[in-house]
Amino acid sequence: MPELIPLISQQEIKEKIREIGQNITRDYKGLDLVVVGVLKGAFVFLADLVRQISIDHEIDLLGASSYEGTSSTGQIVFTKRPDLELKGRDVLLVEDIVDTGRTLAKTVESMQLLNPRSIKICALIDKTERREAQINVDYSCFCIDGGFIVGYGLDYNEKYRNLPAIFNLKL
Repeated sequence: MPELIPLISQQEIKEKIREIGQNITRDYKGLDLVVVGVLKGAFVFLADLVRQISIDHEIDLLGASSYEGTSSTGQIVFTKRPDLELKGRDVLLVEDIVDTGRTLAKTVESMQLLNPRSIKICALIDKTERREAQINVDYSCFCIDGGFIVGYGLDYNEKYRNLPAIFNLKL
């Protein structure tokens, strides 16, 4: 039976997202911001984050996946492309977790073909210890070293996304 060990509380998440939203608002003032959430994991974080960004912006979604169970397959599959025109615009990619960085590196590479003016990355969780690809996370809510985490959109085989906080999953 899997065990869930509390790691980051609902209140801590809420406070950090408010702070990150204020930073994004400040940094993108006067720019043409498009916030692009990476499905499925980022949908909860994305919804809360965009409500904390107090400048005009548009929202789009992108589907990219490389996970099966608790490990990356190394194969990137794009399940949805952005619908909005991104050429000449400032894109903020929103991820639930940046782990090895391989999926995100391929995602950024793909997004660059759409000729945005800029691409930055915002992540709920930054796990630098497992990084294999050179990726810079511009806005990071939490840095975590070990463990397999679930909750607040993060899943294990499509389960646990609904948990309101973040937990370490012990299998």
